[in-house]
Amino acid sequence: MLEYRIAARRIDGEASVANAKMAEVRLDTGLAGSPDAFNPAELLLAAIAACMIKGIERVAPMLDFSFSGVEVSLHAIRQDAPPKIVSVDYELVIDTVESDQRLELLHKNVRKYGTISNTVAAAARLDGVIRRKS
Repeated sequence: MLEYRIAARRIDGEASVANAKMAEVRLDTGLAGSPDAFNPAELLLAAIAACMIKGIERVAPMLDFSFSGVEVSLHAIRQDAPPKIVSVDYELVIDTVESDQRLELLHKNVRKYGTISNTVAAAARLDGVIRRKS
C-alpha cells in the first residue's frame, strides 16, 4: 500500500499553505476568497487533472503511444444542501497523430488506473471526453 502525507497550516484569516516533499501550495481558506490561491474545490479539480496527466505519462510508454502535449479542462457542479460536488466533467486534449482508436485506448487506461479519478468517480459523477488537439 502507498501512503501520502501533507501538512497544512493557517497563515491568516485569508490564506493557508500546504506542504508536501519540497513543494508548497497556497490555499484560499478565507471567507472572502483569494484570487491568488486555489480554494478546496479548485484543489480537487487540480488533483483530478494531475492524476489524468500522470496517468497518461504512465501508460503512454506501455501502449507505445506518441504525444507531445496534454491539456485538461474540468468543470464541477456543487449542490448546496448538503454541500458536496455532485458531478465533474472534463475534456482531455492530446497533441498526437495517433488514431482515434488509440486515443480511446489511452482514455480507457487513464480512467481505469487513476487513483484520484477513481476515488472521485466513486463519490460523484465523473464524465469526460478525449480529443486530439487541432
